[in-house]
Parts: sequence; C-alpha cells; structure tokens
Amino acid sequence: MAETAYIPRLRAEYDKSIRTKLTEQFGYANVMQVPALEKVVLNMGIGEATADRKKVELAATDLGLIAGQKPVITHSRKAIATFKLREGQAIGAKVTLRKAKMYEFVDRLINVALPRVRDFRGLNPKSFDGRGNYSLGLKEHIVFPEIDYDKSGETWGMDITICTTAPDDEQARALLTAFNFPFRQ
Repeated sequence: MAETAYIPRLRAEYDKSIRTKLTEQFGYANVMQVPALEKVVLNMGIGEATADRKKVELAATDLGLIAGQKPVITHSRKAIATFKLREGQAIGAKVTLRKAKMYEFVDRLINVALPRVRDFRGLNPKSFDGRGNYSLGLKEHIVFPEIDYDKSGETWGMDITICTTAPDDEQARALLTAFNFPFRQ
C-alpha cells in the first residue's frame, strides 16, 4: 500500500497558481528559473544568558515548540569583557527549516502570528538583502500559538530570515507578495 505524501497548503498553492503567475510576470523560459522558498532560519539571541545559563535552554525549548524541530544552541566565538562574555558560552538558539516544515511555519507566521503582533502596520518592504532574502524581527516570541504565556515566564525577541532562490529583491518581493506577506505600502 503506497502512502500519499503530505503537501502543505502553501506548497500546493505555489505549485497550482503562484508559479504560473510569476512566470507570466517575469517571462521565465524554464520552470526552474521561477523563484521558490529555499529555507527559513529562526534565531533567538539571549542577552541575559551571560548571567543565567538556564535561560538559553528555556528559549531553545520555546523555539523548538515554534519550529517543530530541535534547535541548535549557539555559542560565542570570542570573549568580550564589557559584555561579561566568555568564549564558548551559550548565547542563543537557532533552527533552519526546509521543505514541508518551512511551508507550515510560513503559513502560521503570515496567518496566525503576525496578526497577533501589537500595533502591527505591515512588514518593512526594504528588509531585503540584495540577493533575494528577507529578514524580519519579532519583539515577542509569544505571538505564536504554540507558546503558552503562563508557562513561559519571559518573552524574547527572534529573527526570522526567509531565503529564496530569487536572484534579486524585485523577484523575491513578488514571490513573498504572492504568498500574502503583509508588506507596508
């Protein structure tokens, strides 16, 4: 008996309509030229980790709940005395999402988390890096429904980087707009 592969909603929408729309807009000759999502990187830097090591582990647990995947704890590369930072000390956590988990996360980010952000007026359309990647920061990680605010005593910020296969910002912006990213006008 063959199992049917699970396809996330956003991936199905990309295959069905977004790819054709982008091909018409930019006139691609080949299907492989059409920009696609490559990976999503979630990063939490915990500044208070210099005083309390448990905070990094709590943040990593929360990041694991948000991503649905085990995060990697990041360590400092060099010592900085003014920040009371030693070399090799745990200072944050990160996760790289690809394929189905990536599409699921982007779907939850657009439809659930961003609408829950306080005073949200849209994403900054200038946060592209020139090579088709988009970065955004959240001040509170508790906007994700997986995090129970009562159990998670603290709120941390997080960085989200969406990497696309687009060669430039214009094509990446068109791709993310097709995915209903709420950019500011």
